[in-house]
Amino acid sequence: MKQIEILWVDDEIDLLKPHIIFLETKGYKLETVNNGSDAIDMVKEKVYDLIFLDENMPGLTGLETLAQIKDIRSAIPVVMITKSEEEYIMDEAIGSKIADYLIKPVNPKQILMAIKKITDQKRLVSEKTTSNYQSEFGKLGLQISDSMTADEWKNTFKKLVYWELELEQSSGQQMDEVLKMQKTDANNSFAKFIKKNYVDWFNSDSESRPLMSPNVFQQKVFPMLNRGEQVVTLVIDNLRFDQWKTIEPLLAQYYTVNDEDLFFSILPTATQFARNSMFAGLMPSEIEKLHPQLWVNEDEEGGKNQFEAELMQKQMARLGIKSSFYYNKITNIEKGKKLLSNASQILNHQLSVIVVNFVDMLSHARTEMDMIRELAGDESAYRSITLSWFEHSTLFELLKFLATKKVKVVITTDHGTIRVNNPVKVTGDKNTSTNLRYKQGKTLSYNAKNVFEVTNPQSIYLPKLNVSSSYIFAYADDFLAYPNNYNYYVGYYKNTFQHGGVSLEEMLIPLITLEPK
Repeated sequence: MKQIEILWVDDEIDLLKPHIIFLETKGYKLETVNNGSDAIDMVKEKVYDLIFLDENMPGLTGLETLAQIKDIRSAIPVVMITKSEEEYIMDEAIGSKIADYLIKPVNPKQILMAIKKITDQKRLVSEKTTSNYQSEFGKLGLQISDSMTADEWKNTFKKLVYWELELEQSSGQQMDEVLKMQKTDANNSFAKFIKKNYVDWFNSDSESRPLMSPNVFQQKVFPMLNRGEQVVTLVIDNLRFDQWKTIEPLLAQYYTVNDEDLFFSILPTATQFARNSMFAGLMPSEIEKLHPQLWVNEDEEGGKNQFEAELMQKQMARLGIKSSFYYNKITNIEKGKKLLSNASQILNHQLSVIVVNFVDMLSHARTEMDMIRELAGDESAYRSITLSWFEHSTLFELLKFLATKKVKVVITTDHGTIRVNNPVKVTGDKNTSTNLRYKQGKTLSYNAKNVFEVTNPQSIYLPKLNVSSSYIFAYADDFLAYPNNYNYYVGYYKNTFQHGGVSLEEMLIPLITLEPK
């Protein structure tokens, strides 16, 4: 490990010799000067890991020296040391972005603590995080191998996302690889869980069925309306739980998280099915049966999600919800700006539902554009871009406005997405659906061991285009590839974010209730 080099600037540096010897015995390398001018010359010649700077010196003061040091090397952390406790000195020093502030007389342990806090913090946190995950690794492994309930899967997935974000901030590649392997094991076990239980969830007397797409508004949103509360529901298309956890800190100043839940997206985990199901409060085949004018099949022309407002109104009428309702869909920057400029109209309705399409557009752009694929090369980068977008978005501005008006907010999505890597061969006729994570068709040919097959779509309330239609769903990080032009197809789609199939990332999705502070 590189030896940490420290510059100590103090006009009484000779009196600090015991402190310097103490730090050298701890393995730090120190250089000293007794005035600001010499300190500036040394900073020009060398990059130090840390500078201790006395504020009260003859000639250049500590604050004047600090300003010039920051001009030369802005990233060097500086600890200001002073006899004075005057507020203006502290304000100026803090405004100049010092790393810490100590009042004389200082003792060796204070100095050591300041060094560790600044230079060793990342290493110490990394070591502690790695150690904690290693302790948790075995427990998670046992949970993943057990036969878990739907609620247990939700808790396990939350833990995996927690460790993914923690290790991303603090550890090396080795532990990241261990976690990736554990997530792969988890997705393989989750696929077996879905294959065993999914069809049974749709039995009329099933008590094991978890909260799923068609019940989200009925169970989570409408009860708030019945209590007389005003609610804005944001449906951020394709928002994964890890992306929610990334943007959550930005909202902490404005909201308290009242409820952080996950629910199961229906299959296919695709917008046409999952989001229509949420808005209608019905499964897709029920929408097709009860509201045929509001359902567009995959082989038909036209947008597949063009009737969301109408489906929501049908659901509210069916359940006797008489609250006033407002709907908007944000598909580009201009629509976002327009909604923000007219945000007060939201306050005129008890329920507002706003669909935001940015994250979904990002995942598709990543597939189609080399530049976006490079910027969002992996899950970490994908989260980073999502965070950057949200921080500068009209959506964030809208949320800050709603917080001032004491409006409750529900943040959710229709499905997640997963980065695919493993091609699985499948064939079908020209009418077979084109999605990479699921296929619907009548002449599908595939290895049944590699997919979740549903030969009777009615058993999971999905429409079928003809009598012999069936559905197959890809598992984990698989994607369904045609044998024709296979190598090109695989090369183009490998390492892209896709949705429609069976994975923790696609099916276990956030449902967050926020209370304004």
